[in-house]
Amino acid sequence: MTESSVTSKETPGNHHEFVYTRVFNAPRELVFKVWSEVDHLKKWWGPRGFEWGTAKLDFRPGGVFHYSMRTPDGIEMWGKFEYREIEEPEKIVFVNSFSDAEGNKIRAPFSPAFPLEVLNILTFTEHEGKTTLTLAGGPIHASEEERNTYKGMIESLKQGFGGTFDQLSDYLATIS
Repeated sequence: MTESSVTSKETPGNHHEFVYTRVFNAPRELVFKVWSEVDHLKKWWGPRGFEWGTAKLDFRPGGVFHYSMRTPDGIEMWGKFEYREIEEPEKIVFVNSFSDAEGNKIRAPFSPAFPLEVLNILTFTEHEGKTTLTLAGGPIHASEEERNTYKGMIESLKQGFGGTFDQLSDYLATIS
């Protein structure tokens, strides 16, 4: 059984932030580990039903996680995390973007007005053997149109992260 909550708020500077909190029935060190190793990420990261392609991970501040996935209808998509800060096992800060196969940032395939970059802060806290994972994210270097598009997609983000974190919960149950 996992517990989750979602909030959405305006932050200083009129930036919209999405906050997703989920409790996992696994110790913090394990939950952190599955974010920090490519063999683990391939087993749970991404939308349900997508097939993994290529994945390279350099898990360190300044490093990159660059990966491809194929949609159920066969469309290849690439994504990229650029790590800014890592405090094991408490925090991971990264900029998330869509990319091409070479790692160049590109527009999201579903919206030309979705921000090119989203700053995400993951925090991991443990209580009685369970881990609370909080993801706080919001657009950076974004125009007003991009910020408004992001704000308008909060429900979609909630569903997307809900599905991804369901996969994470399922995966943790297999390795705990």
